[in-house]
Amino acid sequence: MSSQLTWKFVLILIVILVCLFGIFGMNQNGPTFPTSGAVLKQNLADRIRLGLDLRGGSHLVLQVQVEEAIGQRCDQAIDQLHKQIRDKKIITGEIRRVDDSHILVRDVDPNTSGAFRDLVNNQFTDWSLSPAAGEQNGYLLTMKPSVMADFGKDAMDQSIEVITRRINALGLTEPTIAFTGRGADEILVELPGEGDPTRAKSVIQAGGQLQYNLLADDQTYPSQIAALAAHGGVLPPGSMIVPGSSEAAVPSDQQQVYYILDRAPIITGQDMRGATPEPSTSYPGQYDVKFTLSTAAAARFGPFTESNIGHRMAIVLDSKVHTAPTIQGRIDDSGVITGNFSQQSAQDLSLVLRAGALPASIKYLEERTVGPSLGADSIRAGVRASLGSIIVVMIFLVIYYRLSGVNAVVALILNLLILVAFMAYVGAVLTLPGIAGVILTIGMGVDSNVLVFERIREELRAGKAPAAAVEVGFDRAFLTIIDTHVTTIVSAVFLFLFGTGPVRGFAITLVIGLIANVFTSIYVSRAIFDFHLSRMDRQEQLSI
Repeated sequence: MSSQLTWKFVLILIVILVCLFGIFGMNQNGPTFPTSGAVLKQNLADRIRLGLDLRGGSHLVLQVQVEEAIGQRCDQAIDQLHKQIRDKKIITGEIRRVDDSHILVRDVDPNTSGAFRDLVNNQFTDWSLSPAAGEQNGYLLTMKPSVMADFGKDAMDQSIEVITRRINALGLTEPTIAFTGRGADEILVELPGEGDPTRAKSVIQAGGQLQYNLLADDQTYPSQIAALAAHGGVLPPGSMIVPGSSEAAVPSDQQQVYYILDRAPIITGQDMRGATPEPSTSYPGQYDVKFTLSTAAAARFGPFTESNIGHRMAIVLDSKVHTAPTIQGRIDDSGVITGNFSQQSAQDLSLVLRAGALPASIKYLEERTVGPSLGADSIRAGVRASLGSIIVVMIFLVIYYRLSGVNAVVALILNLLILVAFMAYVGAVLTLPGIAGVILTIGMGVDSNVLVFERIREELRAGKAPAAAVEVGFDRAFLTIIDTHVTTIVSAVFLFLFGTGPVRGFAITLVIGLIANVFTSIYVSRAIFDFHLSRMDRQEQLSI
């Protein structure tokens, strides 16, 4: 055997050892030597991550209500507009939100209309200004489409980040949080091993939108109609009606009431620096949530509370007043949210506040739960299909191509070994479509061997010697194999880029298998042929 052929087999042996180490020689704690069958099995289970359809778990599709986030941006602009107009002594009538992206300003004094236009053009660059139809001296501010698109994208990115932090904080293993690829406002959440996603859903959906708002008046009302009637049917400018619960020592005695609050919040959940649950000092057995503010928020909150001592301030969580205490003194960088929380709900609220607020509420579009038994059935069915296809293919190759078929079987087994090892090294998730990709890889491997073997047969029929026939057969089949593999890999890459979890699993296993197949069908199979030819007599026929 020549030295060149020796080095080929040395490289093949190194690849085999590296693959075996990647599959069986490591577990979740690092490299370990398998000393028994149980350790070997455990190492394999630790290295090959199973997807939702094989392991069991929950599949959720969420829709972020991006319009709400844009509406909040509109409310903030109205609040800033009020302050700027007051500071610049511009005289206007009512300023209100028409919809999520339009603000109507009525009765702008003609003497200050120039200053108003300059203010909007210079300070509110995200908005375009135009005369309001049917309004004398009225103006309409319209959020620019490019700003709306950017804000929608930012809202989706923030939602992905917040949901990821919340799920990770729950301690769920190997979750998948990504865009579905179907709609611009849809998010896919997969929780392998989580058969009951109730708590995860509640933590995901919790808006965590905390606001501290000053009460416009110190009264509570039994209904929205009563609240409006107390003000002549028209709310005070810049105020809103928010539901809440009456304060009572016993939670069961609480009733729903309504508050009239200033629309502009003093601080929000985005100002939070930390949040922790602690036992309630007012209600034994209940829990409160203590929070701390950022430095910038504390600089606003301190002077505000000092100037409003004696007034009531509502703590609003997810558009509901949890409590409305009276400001007793200056509060700088910390506070307490009371609301008769249980220990679990206080921990979940603390988690939500630490993870950050969602930019908008979400709605569940789809929910599926795969039980562990169904996942085990899928594994068994997939393994049986894979082994069945391999066995049938091996029998065909050996019968049809004789000893050369054994060559192809060895290359095929090494192909699968490389595929599984690569998935173990990179932590790729094996899904049911991924198993389908493995089976397709087997078919592509057989196709490559058939191309080479038929080329060799053609050369042998033309009267060439076995060594020359093998060399020409591999050379002529090489470009065809590369062409078919490259086109399939390109298709798989597009599936990975634009597909969701299961489709990506199929694409990953297919791409890895195809790359491994080029190595095994060209390099390994050729090395085996060369070794066999080096041991053949000159008059001996090639078994193919």
